[in-house]
Amino acid sequence: MKLLSVAIPCYNSEDYMENCIKSLLPGGDDVEILVINDGSCDMTGDIADAYEKKYPGIVRAIHQENGGHGEAVNAGIRNATGLYFKVVDSDDWVEEDAYLKILSKLKELAGGSETLDMMISNFVYEKQGAKRKKVMRYTSVLPTDKVFGWSDTRRFHKGLYILMHSVIYRTKLLRDCGLELPKHTFYVDNIFVYKPLPEVKNMYYMDVDFYRYYIGRDDQSVNETVMISRIDQQIKVNKIMVEAFDLWKIPNRKLRHYMFNYLEIITVISTVMLIRSGTEENLQKKRELWKYIKQQDIRLFHHLRTGIMGHTMNLPGKSGRKISVAAYKISQKVVGFN
Repeated sequence: MKLLSVAIPCYNSEDYMENCIKSLLPGGDDVEILVINDGSCDMTGDIADAYEKKYPGIVRAIHQENGGHGEAVNAGIRNATGLYFKVVDSDDWVEEDAYLKILSKLKELAGGSETLDMMISNFVYEKQGAKRKKVMRYTSVLPTDKVFGWSDTRRFHKGLYILMHSVIYRTKLLRDCGLELPKHTFYVDNIFVYKPLPEVKNMYYMDVDFYRYYIGRDDQSVNETVMISRIDQQIKVNKIMVEAFDLWKIPNRKLRHYMFNYLEIITVISTVMLIRSGTEENLQKKRELWKYIKQQDIRLFHHLRTGIMGHTMNLPGKSGRKISVAAYKISQKVVGFN
């Protein structure tokens, strides 16, 4: 068994995937790098095969018909032989020193008496044109360099979330919780992080800047124009997250609060993108989304609606929409997601 499986979902990634693969090779034989060619039309598949041939036992090329980012992650989970599982997108990369420290700690914890469910580390926004790189770290809310549970965490403030870039999950936990991401759908990384959370008992946080999250391509899924064009997929993910759990029944108070916050920000992103599109069709979709939440769980509806962000996103009329967009722009600068 490998210590860590890293899945790299690739679709027409010939221009940048090698940088991603090379950044993971220093893990050596402890790591398997699963390069998932998701029905690419360029040289992606050939590049994957070349690395598998050059690094047998470390790099594995997996070819499949195009199923989208979620199905590529699903293929990674199905094929993983590592004790732990990580997703690294093909235009991102990892920092070597932090990577080796994480592997060393995972190896140490794997031999311990407690089963580690989730490893958390920092990620860096590698935003094109930005003078200063924003680092998302968790020192304000998570204990550092020790195994801990949800009861040991502090309150997450708005704008601080555990994203896919931050986490390494125990592979068996992902399988046992029945994680299956929808095909041909963007923004499923939110489901990837959210769905396993109630099964997570033991965590470990390392304050190292491990994952480098590149932002800047015009066709990138988090580009605002692209998000608006794919708004139906964002809504689909939003609904899946609403349906995933009865959050009121999550026994740990701190985990419950965090999951409410996470669902709130996803709903706010859906709402503000629908507002920013400016079309009557999408404003109707905004109303339908909130109606859907109300029908699913009226207590959840009121909880999200009366929250600061939810309230702001639902102010009436043109003036209300302007305030909503202004609030979004502030959060965009704080979080830097697109």
